[in-house]
Amino acid sequence: MQSTKGTKYISFAVPCYNSQDYMKRCIESLLVGGEDVEIIVVDDGSTDMTGEIADYYEKIYPGIVRAVHKENGGHGSGVNKGLELANGIFYKVVDSDDWLDREAYLKLLDKVKRFCTMKEAGLIREVPDLFVCNYIYDHLDEGTQHTIHYRNVFPTEETCDWNDIGKFHTSQYLIMHALIFRTALLRQSGVVLPEHTFYVDNIFAYKPLPYVRRIYYMDIDLYHYYIGREDQSVNEKVLMSRIDQQIKVTEIVFKCVDLNEVREEYPKLAEYMCRNISIMMAISSIHLLLINSQEAYGKRKRLWNNVKEENIRLYFRLKYTTVSGLTYLPGRLGGLLTRGGYRAARRIYQFQ
Repeated sequence: MQSTKGTKYISFAVPCYNSQDYMKRCIESLLVGGEDVEIIVVDDGSTDMTGEIADYYEKIYPGIVRAVHKENGGHGSGVNKGLELANGIFYKVVDSDDWLDREAYLKLLDKVKRFCTMKEAGLIREVPDLFVCNYIYDHLDEGTQHTIHYRNVFPTEETCDWNDIGKFHTSQYLIMHALIFRTALLRQSGVVLPEHTFYVDNIFAYKPLPYVRRIYYMDIDLYHYYIGREDQSVNEKVLMSRIDQQIKVTEIVFKCVDLNEVREEYPKLAEYMCRNISIMMAISSIHLLLINSQEAYGKRKRLWNNVKEENIRLYFRLKYTTVSGLTYLPGRLGGLLTRGGYRAARRIYQFQ
């Protein structure tokens, strides 16, 4: 399908900080889209060769790659800058150590172009607000993979809304890697990620959801999520050292959307969003238990009390009807049970 000259169908933002060792793989995987896409490589104050590599790709691929250099502000700052500069109809973030599958990427791009062309021709009123694709936990160094799909949640290759969705399985969440939002919708949602903070992708994948009216799921394994670096933010030891940032993001998430309002129009979405908060509360609670100090226990208690003060209805839902309640069991035995369940889950689902 021929593209309208000058149209950028997808803007890819690649936030980079000292990414010289792996960013080329990421960028090369995105270049497959050619002139139909733009790749915004955000050099977030790197001190290695990241900036020079970004400039090289901009020079070789003018009109496709844009190198942006800024003071260090963290991953969220890179996402914000990309969204600010994006010219594409859709917007996707690809972390600099991750990459897209070539065949799946071309299928997605073709579908996006078809929708946009049909709208331009007056054959449909609106394009989807959100494309959802599968992603892969790629333990590249170990040679193992684990794919997360959504076949049971969304009809395949049919436009739907939140009232049409099925039930999410335990391991299924709409994380940033699975989502391609319409750029204008993201801006309408007002999503802005805090700077110098890890785990902000949880906000990006949560706050815009109530603005989505049309969803299109493609059962393709698009995004390779690299797991294995020792300094990775999902590494257990790293997460424990950054627990205050995890708590900060968790609190932003449970405060940023009124689930009662969402429930009036999209009860299934409200249920999912409550479940999303639940797993974030569980992650914070578990890692505070793993830290195993009086200070950490105090933070866990304050986190739950903050939910209670913010939304008493949500507090009781989380404590008594979701998985997060199992991470806030009383006493020493409760802590032991929680830690044991977490270790078992890590083995089953192969997360870091």
